[in-house]
Amino acid sequence: MKKIIVACGGAVATSTVAANKIRELAKKEGIPVEVTQCRVNELESKKEGIDLIVTTAKVKKDYGVPVIHGVAFVSGVNIEATEQKILNVLQQ
Repeated sequence: MKKIIVACGGAVATSTVAANKIRELAKKEGIPVEVTQCRVNELESKKEGIDLIVTTAKVKKDYGVPVIHGVAFVSGVNIEATEQKILNVLQQ
C-alpha cells in the first residue's frame, strides 16, 4: 500500500478536492493507497513512512519524499500531466 499526504494551506478545501481525485486515480489503476490530508506546515512531522506528497500550495523544502504540485486538480489545467507524474511515483 502506497501512502500519500495531500497538503494545502488550511488542510480543508483544496486538499480535499485533490485527495479525492488521487483516490479515484489510484482505484482506476488498481493501486492500493492510503491518502491523508494535512497543512503544509505539518509535513515535516508527518512525512515518516510516506511515499508521496502532493501539495496544492507552493513548497520548496526537500522532505526526502517525492513532492508533486497538485493544483491542477483544483484549476482543471494539466490534470493528465499531474496524474501521470503521480502514477510514475506510485508504480515504482
